[in-house]
Amino acid sequence: MRTIVQAFRIPELRRKIFVVLGLMIGFRLFAAIPIPGIDITRLQDFLSGNQFFGFLNIFSGGGLSNLSIMMLGVGPYITATIIMQLLTMIFPRLKEMYYEEGAVGRQKFNRISRWLTVPLAALQSYSLLNLFISQGAVAPLSAASMLFNVVIITAGSTLLMWIGELISEEKIGNGISLIIFAGIVAGLPQLVQTVFFTYDPSLLTTYSIFIAVAIVVIAGVVFISEGERKIPVIYSKRVRGNKMYGGSSTYLPLKVNQAGVIPIIFAISLLLFPQFIAQIIGLFSPELSVTLQTAVQNFTNNALFYGGAYFILVVVFTYFYTAITFNPEEIAKNLQQGGGFIPGIRPGQPTTQYLKSTTGKITLFGAVFLGLIAVLPIITQAFTNTNLLTIGGTALLIVVAVALDTYRQIDSQVSVRQY
Repeated sequence: MRTIVQAFRIPELRRKIFVVLGLMIGFRLFAAIPIPGIDITRLQDFLSGNQFFGFLNIFSGGGLSNLSIMMLGVGPYITATIIMQLLTMIFPRLKEMYYEEGAVGRQKFNRISRWLTVPLAALQSYSLLNLFISQGAVAPLSAASMLFNVVIITAGSTLLMWIGELISEEKIGNGISLIIFAGIVAGLPQLVQTVFFTYDPSLLTTYSIFIAVAIVVIAGVVFISEGERKIPVIYSKRVRGNKMYGGSSTYLPLKVNQAGVIPIIFAISLLLFPQFIAQIIGLFSPELSVTLQTAVQNFTNNALFYGGAYFILVVVFTYFYTAITFNPEEIAKNLQQGGGFIPGIRPGQPTTQYLKSTTGKITLFGAVFLGLIAVLPIITQAFTNTNLLTIGGTALLIVVAVALDTYRQIDSQVSVRQY
């Protein structure tokens, strides 16, 4: 709380916070505008109790529940980012652009991801509208109405991607994560109201389990997010002229979970991807599309296989994203150039290998723990026979992780300005 108060006392930080809040409010206003020709009541009846669309609604920031112009949320951009990251393993040019060309290369890489978002948004919007029509949740649309709605939804998703980029530029948290955070938080009042008016004393055990899961998730995320391994670093003494520099000691903090909430977002996006593929195939072969959708539905309804896949994907993406964001070679190079070294480790390649080994060990603990927290609500669902805990647990996980990351960035900026 003290950090937040100090942040508002600094004019530059206060402006950044208000800009981010204004962008998030603007997003929520757009998310409340439905596309034309939609029966909201029929749609909400279809969406209620559906686990797949519950997850998808998280990524849309609540925009899917009323088929708003931002019904896809940041889903297309996340999908485009995953595709581009995977392509770096296939095409050396993309890998060179992302890893070796510095900030300029990253800008080019991100520009390609943004361009890829547009066709993905168009395909996803057309597929979802066809799915809702086939399920009777949306009345049949003419070709002109379908094209008009696809263009509107694609434009809304592109606009939301731009809003996320603007939020990230303010350095007050990750824009994509904050958009998802805003959508989840915006749905809390309605959730509390629903629980209050539909309270059933016979479900007291279920409510108790939900509260216990919430406490475990919050404690676990805080524990993992704040945990770090401190690597001691000593800077050798250097003589320049008549003065001596260096000789100080500090430490290099290695986070237990450097990827934050991104592995959860990536994992759920990949779990939703087969449904998207099934819808795309429906454009060419409706029979095959129905078969694939049935297979996907059976998979998601199987708690054992679905939970196992979810856990494995969270672990894999934790390593994957950590490898992207943490570069041991660059850190070892900077330490050597600055006259620093890790006690007992030679500068250069031995330092790089030591950092890789240490990061791999602590990331294993963080990845497994994060995966367990992610599937804990699914395990709880198997005993309570309700999907509310699955969706609520994942949402709670994202909210806590994003809140901690945003607070950490604000605290960092406050500390820099105080010094």
